[in-house]
Amino acid sequence: MTGALLLFLMLGFGFSGYLLPWNELAFFATKVGTGIPGALPFIGHDIVRLLRGGDEVTGATLSRFFGLHVAILPAITTVLVGLHLLFVQQQGMSVPPSVEARVKQGEPLRETRFFPNFVLHDIVGWYIALAVLAALAAFSPWELGVKADPFAPVPAGIRPEWYFLAAFQALKFLPSHVLGIEGELFGVFVFGGLAALFVVLPFLDPGAAKGRPSPIVSWAASILFLVLAVMTVLGYILA
Repeated sequence: MTGALLLFLMLGFGFSGYLLPWNELAFFATKVGTGIPGALPFIGHDIVRLLRGGDEVTGATLSRFFGLHVAILPAITTVLVGLHLLFVQQQGMSVPPSVEARVKQGEPLRETRFFPNFVLHDIVGWYIALAVLAALAAFSPWELGVKADPFAPVPAGIRPEWYFLAAFQALKFLPSHVLGIEGELFGVFVFGGLAALFVVLPFLDPGAAKGRPSPIVSWAASILFLVLAVMTVLGYILA
């Protein structure tokens, strides 16, 4: 559960940092993204005002997103990472059922130890990721783009970054009404339901806690990832 919440926090980092360059792409994408909760009944308008600091995306929104990106989200992430590592120490790392069966049979397995095995693997992964990031920053720096103009028309072909592209494209495919519910509101409920299901999945799959395979969950996850991949590709092609 802490790992799932950390994933959502990373998406929050991506969304809150999206506006900070204050270019036209970031401005209009943030305007669309912060407007999606407005489809919620009763509290939707209040959530939009809370995110934007008003009815429109302005300098107040930029200040709010900056504080969220550099102070609030990092503090929450630090606490969750600490809890996550504490749970790992108490409950052990998740391993495939075949490996867990070998552990129960008394076979000593180095790969199941958090320290030093998993720690060293993570450190190597971080070094590689930082090296790639530094190389990209040095040889292919990202330009800030055209400065945001609230009075300019929406640029053609505007779309969010790849990690939000699947949801963006799925919302575009929804009809105006689904089962008597407004299409955008239906999409918000579906995405929220999938997120909640992802968090509580350990309670819905008791077999995994006993080291048994879960073919239904595995197939459902595979189909979901396939749908996300297809939507992402379609988002690039059709935008």
